Amino acid sequence: MSSIPFETLRPNLEDQRILLVGGAGFIGHNLALELSRMGATVGICDNLMVNSLIENCYEPGRNVVQRTAYQNFLLDRFLLLRENGVVLMNSDARLLADLGRVFEAFPPTKVVHMAAIASAVDAKAEPGLAFDLQLITLRNVLELVRPKVKDINQVMFMSSSTVYGDFEGASVDETTLPRPEGIYANAKFMGERLVRTYRTQYGLGTTVIRPSALYGERCISRRVSQVFIENALTGKPLLLEGGGDGRLDFTYINDLVQGMVRALALHKGHDDSSTFNITFGNARTIADLAAVVKSVVPNAILEERPRAVDKPIRGTLSITRAQEKLGFEPEWTLEQGFKRYCEWYADQWQRAQMQVEAN
Repeated sequence: MSSIPFETLRPNLEDQRILLVGGAGFIGHNLALELSRMGATVGICDNLMVNSLIENCYEPGRNVVQRTAYQNFLLDRFLLLRENGVVLMNSDARLLADLGRVFEAFPPTKVVHMAAIASAVDAKAEPGLAFDLQLITLRNVLELVRPKVKDINQVMFMSSSTVYGDFEGASVDETTLPRPEGIYANAKFMGERLVRTYRTQYGLGTTVIRPSALYGERCISRRVSQVFIENALTGKPLLLEGGGDGRLDFTYINDLVQGMVRALALHKGHDDSSTFNITFGNARTIADLAAVVKSVVPNAILEERPRAVDKPIRGTLSITRAQEKLGFEPEWTLEQGFKRYCEWYADQWQRAQMQVEAN
């Protein structure tokens, strides 16, 4: 498929009611804003456990500037959602009855499942919670969609590049056999298999999205990109394991959202079941990431450390399928997107410092 101008997808979305389950997070609120801009009616169901103002504003281990910055990020999310007409429902998708009431209040034509624990580190520390947030919520979504399959034309599942496990070569594509390791990756892969089983057994139209190494505005999950810019701003070292030679397919949130919107707009209904890598499509080193930080914060401290024995081996995720089927073309190189994010973060950090000083 040749490149499809993004704005021409609007008619495909204007009559859609799209429910994002677990959609108040970093990915979800950005997706909701773009879908709303494209004319869809958007609802979010979230229990605000991961995106909690209380946890992020009052956690004793965080310094006051960081707490203030995270409070701003969360409040900005909610204000943007409200201003753009997104319906936000505070409900726990782990409870079938609660989620059922959401489906009654906001009957969707498409559902995007995004509920999950924030990171692989958190999943390892709390495996039971990881399975609850990932798989119990997904089971409930699928069970509510199953009797309404004529009305709901698509279930999109947010998976992860971690399902591939250690890369055996420089790149992987969607035909590469997954070899997930750890709680987080296995929960994601189990979710994929559950979605595909409901597809074959009950005729659901499904889409699986595998993103990688995301960064972008209003993130609070402390991915490596966020840790690096925060450390640079607070005088802490940017740790480069193995000299920073580890490679990740860093992806700006705007590019991921573009790909997801395309996958929602171009989905062909109940006969369509696809899996897509939605990334930049070119892995870069951690040292490259640090270099961009240093271009924004010149006094950033770089510190090399030996590579951990169990450090995952990653690389490029091929986006050929998304390019051919969705007309997806990422726009933001690391030097463009991550630099923009670092400059935004530096401004937000200064904003938080001024608020703290004013109090």
